[in-house]
Amino acid sequence: MRLLALAVTTALALPALAAAQTLPTMPTLDETPAERTVRRAAMTPPVLQEDAALQAAIGSAARPAADVARDVYRHPFETLTFWGLTPGSTIVEIQPGAGGWWSAILQPYAEATGGTYVAVNRPQDGMGIADGTADMVLVARAFHNWHRAGRTDAFLASFFKALKPGGVLAIEQHRSEDGLNPDVTAPTGYMPESYIIRAAQAAGFVLEARSELNANPKDDHDHPFGVWTLPPVRTSAPRANNATDRPTPLTAAERAEYDAIGESDRMTLRFRKPG
Repeated sequence: MRLLALAVTTALALPALAAAQTLPTMPTLDETPAERTVRRAAMTPPVLQEDAALQAAIGSAARPAADVARDVYRHPFETLTFWGLTPGSTIVEIQPGAGGWWSAILQPYAEATGGTYVAVNRPQDGMGIADGTADMVLVARAFHNWHRAGRTDAFLASFFKALKPGGVLAIEQHRSEDGLNPDVTAPTGYMPESYIIRAAQAAGFVLEARSELNANPKDDHDHPFGVWTLPPVRTSAPRANNATDRPTPLTAAERAEYDAIGESDRMTLRFRKPG
């Protein structure tokens, strides 16, 4: 179930935020593929709230054109609404990367609404805010790196400490098939959803909801150069010292095939710190 990207260049009157997307009965983490298909089909998208400042930040001419082109895959308005972003929030983004895709939306949004935006590139060196003051900690596409470095548990503990009681841990991550060994999937950029859920729960977080906003059924998670074969990275030839890469480059036909898939299949999760 996918939402079309929201047109943000015009003001839209949207209904008030309801319960975003809750799961009436939480499924087991070991559900079968058939059970998972049924659950996903039954999930409803979040109800969007009117937030003119967020619309303005997403529709801003200051955003790079390459970022805007990715909105069709990343659904920024719907996803931030699902996570529960509100005006005046203190938002901590973890390892936003050189491109800063989320940063280009969240920083101006925070400034426009009297909130605070903090980018943290090295959580091991501190969270950049006082303990218990963050409304939202956002992690996008990073767990595969942390798993390989053995840092997942320590980082999640830091996020828990930084958040206010009732604060949100927002997660977007390339998603493998469940039941696979994360030691095997992490080098490809994908992680099992159940692994992320268990790790966050072990840190004290409560899973509040999960969404299929950023699902991509065309992505079979099996690519010659991992998730980086797909847009936007579009790796097309083996990388030096990367044992998981295919030894031969993509043909022109293969490159077109992977481009047609679009961006990765991703989990979108909302956890809350009890309080």
